[in-house]
Order: sequence, then C-alpha cells, then structure tokens
Amino acid sequence: MCQAFSCIVMRSGKVYWEAGINSHDELIHKHKVRDDTVDMEEISHAKIEIIPDTRKEYPYLYPDGKWKLIIDERVTPSWLMQVHKDAAWEAWKEWKAIVYRFNYQEALKPSHPFKTKKGKPSKTDILNLKEWDSVRDSVRGSVWASVWDSVWASVRDSVWASVRASVWDSVGASVRAYIGSMFPAIKEWKYYNGKAEGYPYQPAVDLWKRGYVPSFDGKTWRLHSGRNASIVFEITQEELRIKKEA
Repeated sequence: MCQAFSCIVMRSGKVYWEAGINSHDELIHKHKVRDDTVDMEEISHAKIEIIPDTRKEYPYLYPDGKWKLIIDERVTPSWLMQVHKDAAWEAWKEWKAIVYRFNYQEALKPSHPFKTKKGKPSKTDILNLKEWDSVRDSVRGSVWASVWDSVWASVRDSVWASVRASVWDSVGASVRAYIGSMFPAIKEWKYYNGKAEGYPYQPAVDLWKRGYVPSFDGKTWRLHSGRNASIVFEITQEELRIKKEA
C-alpha cells in the first residue's frame, strides 16, 4: 500500500521511519532489516501505515482529523502487541510534526487568481514574469507525495474550470510554484541550482496573488487574467529576456 506515513516496527519495539520515504521496501533496505523469513512466527518486523480518514476529499489536508493504523501484512505477526502499535503512533507524531509545517488551511481554500477583475499588468508584473521565465523549468514537487498530491488536487480543482486544457501544462508550473510557497519550512529545493533570497519561485506566486497566471507555448509568454482567464499580455520569450527592467 505504502502511504505517506509508513514504518517498520521491529519485534524489539524499535521503529524505522523517515519523512520523505513512504516505501516499506526502501526502509527495509536502508536500515538493513532482514526480510527473507517466510514464517510469520519468526519474522523480525511488521510493516505498518498510519493514514487519515480517506472519506474526505483531500484526506492529507486534515492533520488534526481521524487517522487509523493499518498492519500491511498478509498475516499479522503473533508477537505484535499494543506496545508495538503505540510505538508506531509515537513515530507518527514525530513524522506529522515535520511534514505538517505548511499552510494546509490555505491549501483547503486556495487563492484563486481568476476570481479577481481582469486587469492590465504593471511593470512589476512584467518583471516578475521575466524572473519566472528564468526559473520555471526547475520548479517541481519536493515534498512528500501523498501530502503534495492532496494540495495539488485542491488547487488544481479550484482553477481548472477557468483554464483551457491547451495551456494547462504550462499553467501547471505556476500551480506547483504556488503550492511550494505553502511550505516555508523547506529551505532547499531539489531542482533549483540558482541563488535566491527566500523562496526561489516567488515571482510566480506574486503574479498568482495579483490575479495573473502565465502560460508558455515554447515561444511566447502570455498572462491570463479575469474570470475567463483572458489573455491580457503577450510577449515572445526573446523579447522578454532582452526587455529592460526599468
């Protein structure tokens, strides 16, 4: 199954887990846990997951809601007692304290750029577009998959009806940038190699919150605004890159 919080509970009561690793196999390999025993009476560990109430639409956006423990084994080891489950719950609390350092309230009610009145971009907006052009290719998800997926789905569903499918791929980069801004605890972004003070994808976030979402077709940048995501600004990438900031 391998959900966001997955752990290996040893017969001794020791728990192996790591934020960012939701695969039992990876945990077993990393911690050199013997995993070739067929007899469940002799097996040294149990695979356990703790997941949120999946009846909710975006379950990982409710850290304070109900969670349940699942033993991800065909047969539960006979030695597995409540003390082992308690150890898993304690590990989960530590995991949650790390993973949920993000603005999940905003993720539930994301800022919607196309609910603002259609406007004309300012010089600052064009400068933000220029800066976004220089970093856009490096923006990708660098947080835990199940949590990120819930945030992505919430934001995507919020703006999808306003965005034409033909430009969704390029708009998706702005969605990722906006989502990333909800995770202030992340200081290093895996795919970003430049130097930036603060969040490297802030230009796209500033545009988003001003009601502008960029799209790019490989040659031309466009800014979309208003309830129908109308094009309110258009410039080739070449022109944008040589455009003076003043």
